Amino acid sequence: MNVIKLETLLKQFFNEDIGDGDLSSEFLFSQKDLGSFTFFAKDEGVFCGEQIILRGFRLLDPAIRVISCKQDGDIIKYGDTIAVINGPLPVLLTGERVVLNLVQRMCAIATMAKKAMDQTAGTNARVCDTRKTMPGLRMLDKYAVRTGGAFNHRSGLYDAIMLKDNHIAFAGSITKAVALARKRVGHTVKIEVEIETKEQLEEAIAAQVDIIMFDNCSPETIASWLPLVPEHIATEASGGITIDTVADFAASGVEWISLGALTHSVEAFDISALVESKGEMQVVNK
Repeated sequence: MNVIKLETLLKQFFNEDIGDGDLSSEFLFSQKDLGSFTFFAKDEGVFCGEQIILRGFRLLDPAIRVISCKQDGDIIKYGDTIAVINGPLPVLLTGERVVLNLVQRMCAIATMAKKAMDQTAGTNARVCDTRKTMPGLRMLDKYAVRTGGAFNHRSGLYDAIMLKDNHIAFAGSITKAVALARKRVGHTVKIEVEIETKEQLEEAIAAQVDIIMFDNCSPETIASWLPLVPEHIATEASGGITIDTVADFAASGVEWISLGALTHSVEAFDISALVESKGEMQVVNK
């Protein structure tokens, strides 16, 4: 993860929340009032977001002391201590919400990614994400996917060519769309084409694309079409796939399964902050 970009994002998020100052905390406490937060899990899954906690609070005050009790990728259970943060009370209270919002989302995505990958056990399929990420959070969302053991699809519109139905419709055909792209693309950029029919599949193969995406096709249909695809062309299933149907698609023999649900509809992982109003709190549940 790009930590320079991470700190830029955190500054933006804190500025949005703090504005000209945290009235509630600054009017109640001074920088001399010290205390401690313990972040603990009220859920079970995969932890992700250690750098958010470490860098988030230290951006607000470099003197803040953060003790990490979990590393990204660790399995966490209800009641586990995730981190202990010591420092001035105004800083703890000001940073709490932004940090927790991000960590709770990242843990939820990492947990979902692990569940999806677990469904592919015993097959050659691998689960990847999509561009259905939260605007502004794509780097963090995709990092969380990797932390959970799944894989990243393209990062954005700039690092691969994906010719979807609308591209093909405007270009006139798969053949024309691929030919136009190949005239401009460098040798390191792959071309992926979305297909929904057997005729489109055959046309994409003839056009020598790098990746064929079976869009909104059933596992049975994919299994019946895969023998037509040369080994050097990668295959991907996408569209309407859920955590409950991943295993069926994995069993079809497809190589990749793109799952928008990894990032677009996760429910926040439950984490709470336990307050010790004065003095430093001892770390438990390491």
